[in-house]
Amino acid sequence: MAKVRVLDKEFETSIPESAIQDAVRAVAEKINRDLEGKDPLFVCILNGAFMFAADLMKCVSIPCEISFVKVASYAGTSTTGKVKELIGFNENLDGRTVVLVEDIVDTGITIDMLRKQVSAKGAADVRVATMLYKPDSFRMDIKPEYIGLNIPNDFIVGHGLDYNGYGRNLKDIYTLIQ
Repeated sequence: MAKVRVLDKEFETSIPESAIQDAVRAVAEKINRDLEGKDPLFVCILNGAFMFAADLMKCVSIPCEISFVKVASYAGTSTTGKVKELIGFNENLDGRTVVLVEDIVDTGITIDMLRKQVSAKGAADVRVATMLYKPDSFRMDIKPEYIGLNIPNDFIVGHGLDYNGYGRNLKDIYTLIQ
């Protein structure tokens, strides 16, 4: 396995780019079937989901729009348990089908907060598409509708995910070596 150093930590390859792209295509195929004729608005949750959202949008073939919000819930290698909204919604969501596009869902706190916000803004249907899902960490009632890959509760970087802002540009996903 290839190893990389990001700042003061060492990581090893856990998910190669080819597996990531296979998962993205599978998520897009399901979205294309489920949301045909619904004109969804995809909302990419920055910063981490930008790579997944870009890859996903290249595979989504139904008419749709994309927008962006920015929230933060991590400090270093662990979640803070609190979600801070940095850039919010600008679109009219009344009656829309909204797909929240997330890089990783672990506890589910961020997604739960965003689902509630989007519903309160009038969305008719709110769904979640995530590249990665940590079922052992998830604490909410509603799990994501579209999941690329289930992963263990490890700290990872790459394909948009970071460690203190670094490592997002790695094409593979790497797991922290303990």
